[in-house]
Amino acid sequence: EATYLLERLMDTAALEMNRDPAALRKQNFIPAFDGVEQEGYVTQVALQYDSGDYHGVLDRALEMVGYEDFRREQEEARKEGKLLGIGFSTYIEACGIAPSAVVGALGARAGLYESAQVRVQPTGRVSVFTGSHSHGQGHETTFAQVVADKFGIPLEDVEIVHGDSDSVAFGMGTYGSRSLAVGGSAIVKSIDKVLEKGAKIAAHKLEAAVEDLEFGEGKWTVKGSDKSISFGDVSLTAYVPHDYPANLEPGMDFSSFYDPANFTYPFGAHVAIVEIDRDTGK
Repeated sequence: EATYLLERLMDTAALEMNRDPAALRKQNFIPAFDGVEQEGYVTQVALQYDSGDYHGVLDRALEMVGYEDFRREQEEARKEGKLLGIGFSTYIEACGIAPSAVVGALGARAGLYESAQVRVQPTGRVSVFTGSHSHGQGHETTFAQVVADKFGIPLEDVEIVHGDSDSVAFGMGTYGSRSLAVGGSAIVKSIDKVLEKGAKIAAHKLEAAVEDLEFGEGKWTVKGSDKSISFGDVSLTAYVPHDYPANLEPGMDFSSFYDPANFTYPFGAHVAIVEIDRDTGK
């Protein structure tokens, strides 16, 4: 509803000032920024957009519909009495809901973090317990792809467990485009803990320093050599610690909470061309 009001205001202003409605929109857009070299844009309610190129996305949409050619076609159509129009809609959406401090200030009585437990089995298979429950979104695939990619293991070696409050970690649900941004980030935090511990085990087995190792394609390798140990072998060693680093606990099971520092702010543009038949209304 808010977007509709803003778009109608822009169209009305363009009509009254005899301006091109697309050009008027771009004139009022926030300049492009990446949130790194250019600081994120701070709104009037103190939230900070992480990145945005609003001119670029509208320009791309106009290019896709052939905007300049359409305007010429529209002029010819009007001469023939045809009703041919074009509409624009651009948006920024607050997703990755939400920083607990922000929603707390707005009156929410719960934190909007997510948590995840990543348990590596002695076989190298991985079980992930997440509070981000799937009801059709496909978390079982998406989360498994993230885990398989980070560990360099087959997708079928990853089990995603969700939806059972007796066994899964704390979670605040699936809504607000938050599952991967928040729930996925909690999983990645636990994955990083696994890899950190795995590197210590690998360094011991390879008789190398942790900083001399690199991880990729499912194995730790001593830089500049062919000495390596697989993720599966390290996993087994964690549970059969016969040759094991001193003062390091056995096992490979980590939990993490992730409370986002900010929303994510995806953006986009839609363009619709519509012709109405004067006689039938279709």
